[in-house]
Amino acid sequence: MEAEAETLPSIVELRDVSKRFGETVALDHVNLRIGDGEFFSMLGPSGCGKTTSLRLMAGFELPSEGEVLISGEPQGSRPAFQRPVNTVFQSYALFPHMSVFQNVAFGLEMQRVPKEEIRRRVTEALELVQLPGKENRRPKQLSGGQQQRVALARALVNRPKVLLLDEPLGALDLKLRKAMQFELKDLQHRVGLTFVYVTHDQEEALTMSDRIAVMEHGHVLQVGTPGEIYENPTSRFVADFIGETNFLDGRILGREGPTARVGVGGLELWARAGADAPGDGLVTVAVRPEKIALSREKQPGRNTFSGKVEDITYVGKDSDYRIRLNEAVVLRVRVQNQAPGVSPVASQGEAVWVGWPEEAARVLLD
Repeated sequence: MEAEAETLPSIVELRDVSKRFGETVALDHVNLRIGDGEFFSMLGPSGCGKTTSLRLMAGFELPSEGEVLISGEPQGSRPAFQRPVNTVFQSYALFPHMSVFQNVAFGLEMQRVPKEEIRRRVTEALELVQLPGKENRRPKQLSGGQQQRVALARALVNRPKVLLLDEPLGALDLKLRKAMQFELKDLQHRVGLTFVYVTHDQEEALTMSDRIAVMEHGHVLQVGTPGEIYENPTSRFVADFIGETNFLDGRILGREGPTARVGVGGLELWARAGADAPGDGLVTVAVRPEKIALSREKQPGRNTFSGKVEDITYVGKDSDYRIRLNEAVVLRVRVQNQAPGVSPVASQGEAVWVGWPEEAARVLLD
């Protein structure tokens, strides 16, 4: 799916969309294309504009400028109930006095769908979300995960072209949240609908998405597959927001094709640099902690440096090492923990060597 995402026909488009609330600019000339059948996530911190984008797609808000299109049709001022989308919220918004069946059937009843068709479609929807036999229960008799599935069934039973999900797992505990991530992705594959998912959780977006749009201050900074976003961030914000990163401020000293020689705190290292990187000047080099090898012996390659272990933090299957290379440069290195009884890679205070491939470091311009 990742390789095909760019070639899919569009089902949702934002064309030069801006949204203002008084003096506050929530979205600033955003252009976005979502392919038919994608699991597309909008990722960013609170206030970045991701939920506003979703509300514009749903018809809960109207653009101040620009246009929202669904299946190629401009939505204009079309109200939410006339758009071929449904929304699942974090709060679920289930009716507590109604049974599961009545909750899922509610929208169909408002459309005056025949009773036999309602029964058939509700049964199908509950089977899709793995809740057969729960038709007569009330929401309070269900777990948080089951309530989430009821909300999904209620949205899917109307057969929308696009399902909009606004942080729908935010109310669940961590273990259940992780389980529901895989259930949601599996559900999306089975129904074949476009899912547009809003979250501030980077791991959630990386786990489920075909493509991700990273947003900040009303702008889309980068759109790509999880692998593209993680391995090739185009800005410091994206590199920092997605995963953990060492940022090394330095100056470009020279170029060898796509590789730059960068001076950082009295050291010289090599990193990938795009065509837009300057021939010289101040830049930031980003290196992921797990891309750095740690050993007691010197390693081959141009990005090899000696250092000293300042601190070790145990984080379950991994340990984070804080390695000081000199007075100006400290690196975080993440190493998978060995089996019980196996000596650790290094101890606190020990002299060590670190190294990483040149392609694992990237020059960022902001």
